[in-house]
Amino acid sequence: MMSLVRLLGFRTLTCGCVTGHYREIATNREVTYVEEKGTACDHHAHRRNHTLSAARGALSALSAKAS
Repeated sequence: MMSLVRLLGFRTLTCGCVTGHYREIATNREVTYVEEKGTACDHHAHRRNHTLSAARGALSALSAKAS
């Protein structure tokens, strides 16, 4: 099932992966997806178009905010 989301911002992680932070419209839940995997990234959890859990760290600050 798909849901509508609103983009909150992007972040480049230290491993080179780019993540997008979104808020689901219906549930108001915030999710973080790996948009692009870094070329030197060796984290198995960093897979393109998959979610990251907040417990993985370094996801609280966004480097770019959507307007």
